[in-house]
Amino acid sequence: MSKKLRPVLIGALGAASVAALVITTPALSSAAPAPLAAQSASVKATGDLSVAAKKEIAMKLVSSAENSSLDWKAQYKYIEDIGDGRGYTAGIIGFCSGTGDMLELVEAYTNAVPDNPLAKYLPALRKVNGTDSHSGLGSAFESAWKQAAATTAFQTAQNNERDRVYFNPAVSQGKTDGLSNLGQFAYYDAIVMHGPGDSSDSFGGIRKAAMKKAKTPAQGGDEATYLKAFFAARKVIMKQEEAHADTSRVDTEQLVFLNAGNFDLHTPLKWKVYGDSYTIN
Repeated sequence: MSKKLRPVLIGALGAASVAALVITTPALSSAAPAPLAAQSASVKATGDLSVAAKKEIAMKLVSSAENSSLDWKAQYKYIEDIGDGRGYTAGIIGFCSGTGDMLELVEAYTNAVPDNPLAKYLPALRKVNGTDSHSGLGSAFESAWKQAAATTAFQTAQNNERDRVYFNPAVSQGKTDGLSNLGQFAYYDAIVMHGPGDSSDSFGGIRKAAMKKAKTPAQGGDEATYLKAFFAARKVIMKQEEAHADTSRVDTEQLVFLNAGNFDLHTPLKWKVYGDSYTIN
Protein backbone atom coordinates (compact mmCIF):
# COMPACT_ATOMS: atom_id res chain seq x y z
CA MET A 1 0.00 0.00 0.00
CA SER A 2 1.34 3.39 -0.91
CA LYS A 3 2.01 5.64 2.05
CA LYS A 4 1.18 8.70 -0.04
CA LEU A 5 -1.77 9.13 -2.36
CA ARG A 6 -1.12 9.65 -6.05
CA PRO A 7 -2.82 12.66 -7.66
CA VAL A 8 -5.20 12.44 -10.60
CA LEU A 9 -3.38 11.47 -13.75
CA ILE A 10 -5.72 13.28 -16.10
CA GLY A 11 -8.55 14.44 -13.90
CA ALA A 12 -11.84 13.10 -15.21
CA LEU A 13 -10.68 12.67 -18.80
CA GLY A 14 -11.88 9.65 -20.70
CA ALA A 15 -9.59 6.72 -21.38
CA ALA A 16 -8.84 7.77 -24.94
CA SER A 17 -7.46 11.06 -23.66
CA VAL A 18 -4.47 9.39 -22.03
CA ALA A 19 -3.20 8.08 -25.34
CA ALA A 20 -3.68 11.48 -26.94
CA LEU A 21 -1.44 13.29 -24.47
CA VAL A 22 1.86 14.42 -25.99
CA ILE A 23 4.86 15.76 -24.12
CA THR A 24 6.14 18.79 -26.00
CA THR A 25 9.43 20.65 -25.81
CA PRO A 26 8.98 24.34 -25.02
CA ALA A 27 11.17 27.08 -26.37
CA LEU A 28 14.64 27.61 -24.93
CA SER A 29 14.80 29.14 -21.48
CA SER A 30 16.11 32.65 -21.11
CA ALA A 31 18.36 31.51 -18.25
CA ALA A 32 22.02 32.44 -18.59
CA PRO A 33 24.24 29.85 -20.30
CA ALA A 34 26.25 27.56 -18.05
CA PRO A 35 30.07 27.61 -18.20
CA LEU A 36 31.58 25.54 -20.99
CA ALA A 37 33.01 22.99 -18.56
CA ALA A 38 29.61 22.45 -17.01
CA GLN A 39 28.03 22.10 -20.44
CA SER A 40 30.55 19.44 -21.42
CA ALA A 41 30.03 17.51 -18.19
CA SER A 42 26.28 17.59 -18.68
CA VAL A 43 26.43 16.20 -22.20
CA LYS A 44 28.73 13.38 -21.09
CA ALA A 45 26.26 12.46 -18.35
CA THR A 46 23.57 11.40 -20.83
CA GLY A 47 22.36 7.88 -20.03
CA ASP A 48 19.80 5.26 -20.99
CA LEU A 49 17.45 4.24 -18.20
CA SER A 50 15.84 1.66 -20.48
CA VAL A 51 18.91 -0.61 -20.16
CA ALA A 52 17.64 -3.65 -18.25
CA ALA A 53 19.79 -3.21 -15.11
CA LYS A 54 18.99 0.49 -14.82
CA LYS A 55 15.29 -0.03 -15.49
CA GLU A 56 15.17 -2.59 -12.68
CA ILE A 57 16.68 0.01 -10.35
CA ALA A 58 14.06 2.54 -11.47
CA MET A 59 11.25 0.08 -10.75
CA LYS A 60 12.59 -0.55 -7.24
CA LEU A 61 13.04 3.15 -6.51
CA VAL A 62 9.46 3.94 -7.48
CA SER A 63 8.14 0.95 -5.57
CA SER A 64 9.89 2.10 -2.41
CA ALA A 65 7.80 5.27 -2.53
CA GLU A 66 4.56 3.90 -3.97
CA ASN A 67 4.41 0.61 -2.08
CA SER A 68 6.99 0.83 0.73
CA SER A 69 8.79 -2.16 -0.80
CA LEU A 70 11.54 -2.89 -3.29
CA ASP A 71 9.61 -5.94 -4.51
CA TRP A 72 7.77 -4.19 -7.33
CA LYS A 73 6.72 -7.47 -8.95
CA ALA A 74 4.67 -8.32 -5.87
CA GLN A 75 2.40 -5.40 -6.78
CA TYR A 76 0.78 -6.98 -9.87
CA LYS A 77 -1.97 -8.30 -7.59
CA TYR A 78 -2.28 -5.16 -5.46
CA ILE A 79 -5.71 -3.50 -5.50
CA GLU A 80 -7.57 -1.27 -3.05
CA ASP A 81 -9.36 2.03 -2.73
CA ILE A 82 -6.98 4.27 -0.81
CA GLY A 83 -9.62 6.95 -0.34
CA ASP A 84 -8.11 9.55 -2.66
CA GLY A 85 -11.22 10.05 -4.80
CA ARG A 86 -9.85 8.06 -7.72
CA GLY A 87 -11.62 4.77 -7.14
CA TYR A 88 -9.48 1.65 -7.14
CA THR A 89 -5.69 1.91 -7.24
CA ALA A 90 -4.05 -1.28 -8.47
CA GLY A 91 -1.09 -2.97 -10.05
CA ILE A 92 2.59 -2.12 -10.44
CA ILE A 93 2.08 1.55 -11.25
CA GLY A 94 -1.14 2.33 -9.40
CA PHE A 95 -3.60 2.13 -12.29
CA CYS A 96 -6.79 3.90 -11.19
CA SER A 97 -10.40 3.09 -12.07
CA GLY A 98 -11.29 6.77 -11.92
CA THR A 99 -8.56 8.18 -14.16
CA GLY A 100 -8.67 6.12 -17.35
CA ASP A 101 -5.43 4.18 -17.19
CA MET A 102 -6.98 1.14 -15.51
CA LEU A 103 -9.64 1.02 -18.21
CA GLU A 104 -7.01 1.22 -20.94
CA LEU A 105 -5.04 -1.56 -19.26
CA VAL A 106 -8.01 -3.93 -19.09
CA GLU A 107 -8.95 -3.09 -22.69
CA ALA A 108 -5.42 -3.91 -23.87
CA TYR A 109 -5.38 -7.10 -21.80
CA THR A 110 -8.73 -8.17 -23.24
CA ASN A 111 -7.57 -7.47 -26.79
CA ALA A 112 -4.66 -9.85 -26.18
CA VAL A 113 -6.61 -12.40 -24.11
CA PRO A 114 -10.37 -12.11 -24.80
CA ASP A 115 -11.31 -14.82 -22.32
CA ASN A 116 -9.93 -13.33 -19.09
CA PRO A 117 -11.33 -12.74 -15.58
CA LEU A 118 -11.58 -8.94 -16.04
CA ALA A 119 -13.22 -8.73 -19.46
CA LYS A 120 -16.77 -8.79 -18.10
CA TYR A 121 -16.03 -5.70 -15.99
CA LEU A 122 -15.20 -3.46 -18.96
CA PRO A 123 -18.73 -1.93 -19.13
CA ALA A 124 -18.56 -1.09 -15.43
CA LEU A 125 -15.06 0.37 -15.77
CA ARG A 126 -16.25 2.61 -18.58
CA LYS A 127 -19.15 3.84 -16.44
CA VAL A 128 -17.06 4.65 -13.36
CA ASN A 129 -14.23 6.31 -15.30
CA GLY A 130 -13.80 9.84 -14.01
CA THR A 131 -15.40 9.02 -10.64
CA ASP A 132 -14.55 7.20 -7.41
CA SER A 133 -17.52 4.84 -7.78
CA HIS A 134 -17.27 1.07 -7.29
CA SER A 135 -20.57 0.50 -9.09
CA GLY A 136 -20.51 -2.84 -10.89
CA LEU A 137 -17.09 -3.67 -9.45
CA GLY A 138 -16.68 -4.34 -5.70
CA SER A 139 -15.17 -7.42 -4.08
CA ALA A 140 -15.83 -9.63 -7.11
CA PHE A 141 -13.75 -7.30 -9.27
CA GLU A 142 -10.99 -7.25 -6.67
CA SER A 143 -10.89 -11.06 -6.70
CA ALA A 144 -10.86 -11.12 -10.50
CA TRP A 145 -7.94 -8.66 -10.53
CA LYS A 146 -5.91 -10.90 -8.23
CA GLN A 147 -6.81 -13.96 -10.29
CA ALA A 148 -5.67 -12.24 -13.48
CA ALA A 149 -2.50 -10.97 -11.81
CA ALA A 150 -1.34 -14.54 -11.30
CA THR A 151 -1.06 -14.96 -15.08
CA THR A 152 1.88 -14.03 -17.26
CA ALA A 153 -0.48 -12.41 -19.77
CA PHE A 154 -1.84 -9.84 -17.31
CA GLN A 155 1.60 -9.15 -15.88
CA THR A 156 2.80 -8.50 -19.41
CA ALA A 157 -0.17 -6.20 -20.05
CA GLN A 158 0.68 -4.20 -16.92
CA ASN A 159 4.32 -3.94 -17.98
CA ASN A 160 3.34 -2.79 -21.45
CA GLU A 161 0.94 -0.09 -20.23
CA ARG A 162 3.44 1.14 -17.66
CA ASP A 163 6.01 1.51 -20.42
CA ARG A 164 3.63 3.04 -22.97
CA VAL A 165 2.07 5.67 -20.75
CA TYR A 166 4.80 6.42 -18.22
CA PHE A 167 8.27 4.91 -18.59
CA ASN A 168 8.93 5.28 -22.32
CA PRO A 169 7.67 8.89 -22.59
CA ALA A 170 9.71 9.90 -19.53
CA VAL A 171 12.90 8.27 -20.77
CA SER A 172 12.41 9.61 -24.30
CA GLN A 173 11.93 13.15 -23.04
CA GLY A 174 14.89 12.75 -20.71
CA LYS A 175 17.13 11.70 -23.58
CA THR A 176 15.87 14.60 -25.69
CA ASP A 177 16.77 16.94 -22.83
CA GLY A 178 20.25 15.41 -22.58
CA LEU A 179 19.73 13.94 -19.12
CA SER A 180 21.59 11.18 -17.34
CA ASN A 181 20.05 8.05 -15.83
CA LEU A 182 19.29 10.07 -12.70
CA GLY A 183 17.59 12.79 -14.70
CA GLN A 184 15.56 10.29 -16.69
CA PHE A 185 14.51 8.64 -13.45
CA ALA A 186 13.50 12.00 -12.00
CA TYR A 187 11.20 12.41 -15.01
CA TYR A 188 9.79 8.90 -14.61
CA ASP A 189 9.08 9.29 -10.90
CA ALA A 190 7.37 12.61 -11.61
CA ILE A 191 5.18 11.27 -14.41
CA VAL A 192 4.12 8.35 -12.21
CA MET A 193 2.96 10.69 -9.47
CA HIS A 194 1.70 13.66 -11.48
CA GLY A 195 0.69 12.06 -14.76
CA PRO A 196 1.46 13.03 -18.36
CA GLY A 197 0.13 16.20 -19.94
CA ASP A 198 0.92 19.91 -19.94
CA SER A 199 -1.24 21.31 -17.12
CA SER A 200 0.68 23.10 -14.37
CA ASP A 201 0.31 20.16 -11.98
CA SER A 202 1.32 17.49 -14.50
CA PHE A 203 4.77 16.26 -15.52
CA GLY A 204 4.81 18.53 -18.57
CA GLY A 205 3.86 21.55 -16.49
CA ILE A 206 6.55 20.84 -13.93
CA ARG A 207 9.13 20.51 -16.69
CA LYS A 208 8.07 23.81 -18.23
CA ALA A 209 8.34 25.54 -14.86
CA ALA A 210 11.86 24.15 -14.39
CA MET A 211 12.92 25.29 -17.85
CA LYS A 212 11.98 28.84 -16.96
CA LYS A 213 14.64 28.69 -14.25
CA ALA A 214 17.40 26.67 -15.91
CA LYS A 215 18.42 25.25 -19.29
CA THR A 216 18.50 21.52 -19.95
CA PRO A 217 21.84 19.96 -20.93
CA ALA A 218 20.54 19.73 -24.51
CA GLN A 219 20.17 23.51 -24.42
CA GLY A 220 23.71 23.96 -23.13
CA GLY A 221 22.84 23.99 -19.45
CA ASP A 222 24.32 22.17 -16.49
CA GLU A 223 22.37 19.05 -15.51
CA ALA A 224 22.77 19.48 -11.76
CA THR A 225 21.45 23.04 -11.96
CA TYR A 226 18.54 21.98 -14.13
CA LEU A 227 17.59 19.01 -11.96
CA LYS A 228 17.58 21.20 -8.86
CA ALA A 229 15.18 23.53 -10.68
CA PHE A 230 13.04 20.53 -11.68
CA PHE A 231 12.95 19.22 -8.10
CA ALA A 232 12.01 22.66 -6.79
CA ALA A 233 9.20 23.02 -9.33
CA ARG A 234 7.92 19.54 -8.51
CA LYS A 235 7.92 20.19 -4.77
CA VAL A 236 5.75 23.25 -5.29
CA ILE A 237 3.12 21.01 -6.91
CA MET A 238 3.52 18.23 -4.35
CA LYS A 239 2.86 20.62 -1.49
CA GLN A 240 -0.43 21.71 -3.05
CA GLU A 241 -1.96 18.37 -2.02
CA GLU A 242 -1.88 17.30 1.61
CA ALA A 243 -1.19 13.69 0.71
CA HIS A 244 2.05 14.71 -0.99
CA ALA A 245 3.26 17.36 1.45
CA ASP A 246 6.04 14.96 2.48
CA THR A 247 8.57 15.50 -0.31
CA SER A 248 11.12 12.96 0.92
CA ARG A 249 11.07 10.98 -2.33
CA VAL A 250 12.82 14.06 -3.72
CA ASP A 251 14.71 15.32 -0.66
CA THR A 252 16.08 12.08 0.80
CA GLU A 253 16.22 10.05 -2.41
CA GLN A 254 16.80 11.91 -5.66
CA LEU A 255 18.63 14.90 -4.17
CA VAL A 256 20.86 12.50 -2.25
CA PHE A 257 21.93 10.87 -5.51
CA LEU A 258 22.38 14.25 -7.18
CA ASN A 259 24.46 15.71 -4.36
CA ALA A 260 26.67 12.61 -4.47
CA GLY A 261 27.19 13.14 -8.21
CA ASN A 262 25.65 9.73 -8.94
CA PHE A 263 24.21 10.62 -12.33
CA ASP A 264 24.60 7.03 -13.56
CA LEU A 265 22.62 5.55 -10.61
CA HIS A 266 25.46 3.13 -9.98
CA THR A 267 25.11 0.82 -7.00
CA PRO A 268 25.18 0.62 -4.07
CA LEU A 269 22.32 3.05 -3.64
CA LYS A 270 21.09 4.11 -0.21
CA TRP A 271 18.13 6.39 0.40
CA LYS A 272 15.09 7.09 2.55
CA VAL A 273 11.43 7.60 1.64
CA TYR A 274 8.88 8.71 4.24
CA GLY A 275 11.41 7.85 6.94
CA ASP A 276 12.08 4.28 5.78
CA SER A 277 15.59 3.28 4.70
CA TYR A 278 16.37 1.28 1.56
CA THR A 279 19.47 -0.12 -0.12
CA ILE A 280 20.20 -1.58 -3.55
CA ASN A 281 23.58 -3.32 -3.65
